[in-house]
Amino acid sequence: MRFAYLGSGSQGNGLLVESDGSRVLLDCGFTISETVARLGRLGVEPDQIDAVVVTHEHDDHLGGVARFARRFGIHVWSTRGTLRGLDARFEGVTVNWIEGYRPFSVGGLHLQPYPVPHDAAEPAQFVFSDGDRRLGVLTDAGSITPHIEQTLGHCHALLLECNHDLDRLRASAYPAVLKQRISGRFGHLDNASAAGLLSAVAGPQLQHVVAAHLSQQNNSPQLARAALAPILGCAPDWIAVADQATGLDWRDLR
Repeated sequence: MRFAYLGSGSQGNGLLVESDGSRVLLDCGFTISETVARLGRLGVEPDQIDAVVVTHEHDDHLGGVARFARRFGIHVWSTRGTLRGLDARFEGVTVNWIEGYRPFSVGGLHLQPYPVPHDAAEPAQFVFSDGDRRLGVLTDAGSITPHIEQTLGHCHALLLECNHDLDRLRASAYPAVLKQRISGRFGHLDNASAAGLLSAVAGPQLQHVVAAHLSQQNNSPQLARAALAPILGCAPDWIAVADQATGLDWRDLR
């Protein structure tokens, strides 16, 4: 199993996961042309994508899904709450419903959806598995729950939201209401919260940790790495960072 980011941040998100010839795109917040170009950088053609799975309805995650899926005839997986009221946008797209956060499979990839606290209708994050290895994804969550900790245990790779440094956010020029929304229980994880989660779930099988969904204004790769690296006792540059512009190249799970 391997994974790569097309891009990660408030301007567009897309994560590609592959195992034994099955490929799933988690979210698509880019235009068709941008998505095709970013896939091309990873050596993948659109018709090689088996499914697009959606985490929630915010435009940086959902914005390109319908057009991309319709153009290339790709099935979409989503909770009903995520696509509620978007029937016209998804006309002509085959949608498979995620019901009750029950697990499902796309080819050789097994997906376990799980609920997260975020200001969206019915958000889901996911653990991917090929039967032997587990890839845990957590972005767009304002706080950590016991269920999140339980779900992300025993993963071989963790992709964790490090949206902001709390001091930087507080000192920023953002309006107070926006600061409250970002740092609130249903907003986005800060570096320290991500580090706390990593401390709770990291195990000896862990091969990759990726800091994702960094704010370009209120965080930096250096700050995210400085928060996560001490938890693992590793060098800061061992922590990978998914970039908004260039994403993250392929990482293998062995």
